[in-house]
Amino acid sequence: MINAPECSVVVIAYNDAARLPRAVRSVLGQSLRNIEVIISDDGSTDGTERVARRLRREDRRVRYLRRDVNSGGCGAPRNDGVAAARAPYVMFLDSDDELPRHACKSMLQELERTGADFVTGQISRLYEWNGRTQPYYPGLFARRRTVEGIAREPGMFLDSFSTNKLYRTEMLRRLPFREDLHYEDHVFTTELYCTARRFAVVPWVVYLWHRAAEADGSRLSISLSIREMDNVRQRIRAARLSDGILRENGLAGLVAERQRRFVLQDLRVYLNPLPSRDLAWAEEFVSLARPYLAEFEQGVFEGVDPVVRVCCRFILEGRADELVVAARSLSGPKAAPRFAVREEGRTYWGTTPAEGLEITSLRMAELPFGAARLRHEAALRAEGSRITLTIRTYDPFGVLAANPGWKAFAQFGRHRVELAPRALDGGGHLSEATVDLAALGRGRFGHDSHYDPRISIVRPDGRVTSDRLLVDPAAEPIRLTVPCHEITAGAEGQAAFLRVRWRRRGPLRRMAPRLGRARAGLLRRLSTPGLKLRLYRALIRIVPPRRDLVLFEADVGAGYTGNPRYVYEELRRRRAPFDMVWSVARNRRNFPGDARLVRRMSWRYLWTMARAGHWVDSHGLPLAYPKPAGTRYLQTWHGQGVKTVGFDAPDLRADFAEPRRRWRAAVARWDALVMPSAEFERIFVSSNGYDGPVLRYGSPRCDVLVNGDDEAVRRARDLLELPPDRRVLLYAPTYRDRATFSGRSVRADLDMMAGALADDWVVILRTHPVERYTVPEHLRHFVRPAGSYPEVNDLMLASDALLTDYSSLMCDYAVTGRPMLFLIDDWEEYRRVERGVTHDLPAIAPGPCVTRTEELIRALRDLDGGAAAFTARYASKYAAFQRTWCADERGHAAAKVVDAFFGPALPDVPAERRPARVPLLGWLR
Repeated sequence: MINAPECSVVVIAYNDAARLPRAVRSVLGQSLRNIEVIISDDGSTDGTERVARRLRREDRRVRYLRRDVNSGGCGAPRNDGVAAARAPYVMFLDSDDELPRHACKSMLQELERTGADFVTGQISRLYEWNGRTQPYYPGLFARRRTVEGIAREPGMFLDSFSTNKLYRTEMLRRLPFREDLHYEDHVFTTELYCTARRFAVVPWVVYLWHRAAEADGSRLSISLSIREMDNVRQRIRAARLSDGILRENGLAGLVAERQRRFVLQDLRVYLNPLPSRDLAWAEEFVSLARPYLAEFEQGVFEGVDPVVRVCCRFILEGRADELVVAARSLSGPKAAPRFAVREEGRTYWGTTPAEGLEITSLRMAELPFGAARLRHEAALRAEGSRITLTIRTYDPFGVLAANPGWKAFAQFGRHRVELAPRALDGGGHLSEATVDLAALGRGRFGHDSHYDPRISIVRPDGRVTSDRLLVDPAAEPIRLTVPCHEITAGAEGQAAFLRVRWRRRGPLRRMAPRLGRARAGLLRRLSTPGLKLRLYRALIRIVPPRRDLVLFEADVGAGYTGNPRYVYEELRRRRAPFDMVWSVARNRRNFPGDARLVRRMSWRYLWTMARAGHWVDSHGLPLAYPKPAGTRYLQTWHGQGVKTVGFDAPDLRADFAEPRRRWRAAVARWDALVMPSAEFERIFVSSNGYDGPVLRYGSPRCDVLVNGDDEAVRRARDLLELPPDRRVLLYAPTYRDRATFSGRSVRADLDMMAGALADDWVVILRTHPVERYTVPEHLRHFVRPAGSYPEVNDLMLASDALLTDYSSLMCDYAVTGRPMLFLIDDWEEYRRVERGVTHDLPAIAPGPCVTRTEELIRALRDLDGGAAAFTARYASKYAAFQRTWCADERGHAAAKVVDAFFGPALPDVPAERRPARVPLLGWLR
């Protein structure tokens, strides 16, 4: 290498010949080309030396160092690599991991831009068995920033890796790694944080930490060798040394923060798998961890997960048996405690209130019945193909006592067994379930699959709560043989919950996958999009439409909702002589029981499209499919508001001819367009290039908001278990075009809101269909997830106020006249970079526009003084908003639209006298 390299990457290896080339090539493939790779071999005895020398011959940027004797740790080979480095900057890489392509270049540029002493970036686990990645503590790296010393952000102690950083070489040579202990990273990074006056943090992934499946007899890395008790000793020793380094450097005030890192991360490494260890291991672990935890001030445990805090209390009290029970609530199903007690509004683990055992913040005692938690522990035995479970059910929060008349069932996949629980003197219930696994359906070709049996508690009103079963992790799995299958029932995961696995055997194991692949391949060849479109085009030239057949579709088949629903119901109310069919996406079940359904994009769907004399839709029937001659298409659309639409929206405003041509052709199919307001007409018609007839009678879906529906309110309150003594806030954020399915549209701090408002309010969270957000269990007492609730109108009617951002729901909600609040913390980004807008929302909003959750809480507390007073403050803007968007909403839009599109009101016709076909009744232009 003629020129000095810009960056040296030290790859440490020990007996890892198979994976070393992958690591080295991830460095050689860096976008920063002027780089050197230093393979530092810690005395390998396999083929690592041969592989390393071959890599060196293949690329002159590779250098090779070798120790004669293994050092027993990672410190020595890293020090060797740093001593040999020729570049001004150094990174470290383990031989079983990889660097993303731009890691070195991006971090070097950041170091030079900021003048920091080192740069640290996101490390991501890569699970080799499924290819998935998981960022490590993503909150630490969420913001790109420069930190002026560790005292400014002591939470960065959680980042104790040496491998996700780029260092100045001269600094590293003043901070050698310890060579006499494991977890030298922890000690090294503590010294690094003490020394660095400034460090930079970048949010992108700079290191891929490979996690391979454990194989019997395989050599585990130090960080994964957690079964060995010496591993525990080494980690505690490293933690103590780190505490001492802080004190020696005048940072004694940060020791508690460093110890909190031990509780949050190091301790969890051993607690999570603790249920699978025997009691003797747990007792020895307690004896090692107890003296170190005893040094901690009480403040160290504040803000820690309540169950971890409970585990720490059991360690400090030497209660290893109870520690094992508690550790089963840390992962997997996160089981409820066996016993809990409430006193003065607080909840405690166990039977007696005590310091360190409070779990109030989990809110398990306050969950609605559908999310309520019980603990079920089961013992298994088998006889032939029959499996019997003896189940001990613990009811720590009094759910069963508060719901008399309940029944219990054991659920094995689709098979359900009713239980006969009997109360026990010591608390809880005991029951038994027996199921013949050979009698359960296996399908024509059997299956390779699994399911987790659950215990379901069913109230008299049909509402259900269920939990998985915990089993003895040390018990041998039960293996049964039934025709063509082997069944295994045993513990799964660190919490050891019951899982039943089915595996084909014999000839069926070889033949069934082949038959399945052959069938799937044949179906793919017979159902390609191109073939379907060609046959559909041929079909509409041959088969005339049936004028009495109507195809309905809402939200691309996602549900029975929106304007198409209310047009359909108006036709049914009139007993109109039409054969009406609904398009439905896979696994949708919220349609009326007597509705005719056809799966979207199936052959039957295409046949129905070709034959239907009327299409009624809210989004857009398949774009490439032309409308048959003689078919009438009613486009009802799905909302209005401040967001850009059509050719002004992000997916079409770019200058790409084909998407714009496709959309223009799709719009040309429309024969009539439901127009909810003059403002919508002004914006939508030009933005979509539509020049056909418009039906401006309001939105059929808003009729119920004008007229009210007590049954819908009752239904929503019942299904969502809304408490009668709470006000209801409907939170309906819209998605972000550049972050769909990310959960990032939920921008309100729900934890903060729960802490301030849970005594007076309950939130219905209605996320957008292209969003994914899971409400944490500790918030379920306050937040009811309703992203999949079938009809949003029910939610609006059941609510007292709306919280949104830029969702079109605001225009429908304005019909109710109820208060609205707007959380628009990303307004500038949304209007300039994201979706784009047609109106200045802060100027026209009929309620307060806030940018922080604290402001939102204050606004909601203002509402507690009375909705009338709140609304009066925004009366003029609310009235103007209604004039803009709701002036045509009079409660009879569905009737008007049906009259206009299908013809005048139809007389009632007895079913037996209805003609099979009727002529097109005409429509109003």
